[in-house]
Amino acid sequence: MTDLTLRILGISGSLRARSYNTAALRAAAELLPADARMEFAEIGDLPPYNEDVKEKGFPPPAARLREQIRSADALLIVTPEYNYSVPGVLKNAIDWASRPPDQPFNEKPIAIMGASPGILGSARAQYHLRQCFIYLNAHILNKPEVMISQAPSRFDENGTLRDEPTRELIRQLLAALVDWTRRLRH
Repeated sequence: MTDLTLRILGISGSLRARSYNTAALRAAAELLPADARMEFAEIGDLPPYNEDVKEKGFPPPAARLREQIRSADALLIVTPEYNYSVPGVLKNAIDWASRPPDQPFNEKPIAIMGASPGILGSARAQYHLRQCFIYLNAHILNKPEVMISQAPSRFDENGTLRDEPTRELIRQLLAALVDWTRRLRH
């Protein structure tokens, strides 16, 4: 890795072992441009957000996540859609990471994508995430949008993304995120 290599933090909004979203995140790591690398965040060990706990200091999983976000050049968040919105575990991670002081989402380039067995491919959850990050002053990449609909037909039994048009769309998203991040640096 050189100083010019971008560090992207990948966050899956699903804890399920055979999650299509985690599988999509793994596919994204394989499809990165040559000048980027990906690290993965763990959000399953975060306690439920509680301001009383935070007043005593960030618990170690929250402090770790905040540092991962802070040290990344950009984020890729992959979200399922639960009840037309963001999964609670992902919202909980955002809530922990975004508390003052020095919330690390400020001016951070972020791309969002998601997978769903349904026809809309997590569109509503993605739009709700965008609302959260507007408040947190992040720089959300607008296009291309990656909404992987009918996910069971796009992944094989091992969770490998086999659908080439979807893989190409993810490549385009990652290239745009790398370009967006570099433009924002200048």
